[in-house]
Amino acid sequence: MQAIIGSQFPKVVIPKIDEAKKSISIIVFDWRWYPNDPANPVQLFNQALVRAVRRGVVVKAVANFPDIVKTLEKVGVQAKKVSTQNLVHAKIILIDDYFCIIGSHNFSVPAFTTNYELSVGFEDPETIKEFSQFFDSLWLL
Repeated sequence: MQAIIGSQFPKVVIPKIDEAKKSISIIVFDWRWYPNDPANPVQLFNQALVRAVRRGVVVKAVANFPDIVKTLEKVGVQAKKVSTQNLVHAKIILIDDYFCIIGSHNFSVPAFTTNYELSVGFEDPETIKEFSQFFDSLWLL
């Protein structure tokens, strides 16, 4: 298990995305895109996902806001907003069904730089299977 505190998030998660071979499944409350600031830590994270898509990794994302869904779809991410009135507040990344990141980080500059955020990365097949089922249940909404 690996604690991911505050600004460590992109430093820990981007290499995991770069190692992905088959799939990345993401659920997040707030996701930002900074096309005019490519060195921004969130945009570095976004660029890692684009690289994953380009090398054939299936990237799926459940987000709350239609504008980020459209942006993600333009770069090849299969993205959707759940069709309920409820907001999705969970934050999770599942990589190749072997590694999971779960915690408080949204994908925004404050979350990646100044907020007091805490997430954890871990490998636990049984828990990851349960989280994958949760992702699938949202994906079908």
